[in-house]
Amino acid sequence: MDTKNFKVNNEKSTIDWIGRKVTGAHNGTIGVKEGSFRFEDGKPVSGKFIIDTRAIKILDIEDAETNAQFAGHLTSDDFFNSDQFPEAVFEITHAEPGDQNLYYVTGDLTIKGITHSINTGLQIVTTDNTAVLETKIVVDRTKFNIKFRSSNFFTNLGDTLIYNNFDLNIHLVAEAN
Repeated sequence: MDTKNFKVNNEKSTIDWIGRKVTGAHNGTIGVKEGSFRFEDGKPVSGKFIIDTRAIKILDIEDAETNAQFAGHLTSDDFFNSDQFPEAVFEITHAEPGDQNLYYVTGDLTIKGITHSINTGLQIVTTDNTAVLETKIVVDRTKFNIKFRSSNFFTNLGDTLIYNNFDLNIHLVAEAN
């Protein structure tokens, strides 16, 4: 059995996020701290990556003061509580091969110390020394105790409502070690 281990290069990896509300959306990036994946006979058998919740950037707000205020709010207890929970983790628990470098993956996502199973499609392209992994994960923030302006917990929010789901578009570059 041919086993290869890959380490995520956090400088080359990106996670883009999109959060939506009644009046529009916001988007930005969040940092990849580290990660690793193990392949056997070219197929993923395990993997994990860590998100740095303190490294949230907002790309659609140009005013520096407003941008900093919003970034601070996202790291506060209303959202990710980054002081207490500086990391979020995704760990693959099962992978089934699909067509053309696609794998159907089940994994555990942990945010704010709360873990839920997530199913997603994971596109993986490997060479001898590199693996590029891409996926989109749709996260229901309320499952992770992120309740701020959610209609599940508050009424009469009007146009201040923030939708429960947000997207993480993940692009990881991992190098053989």
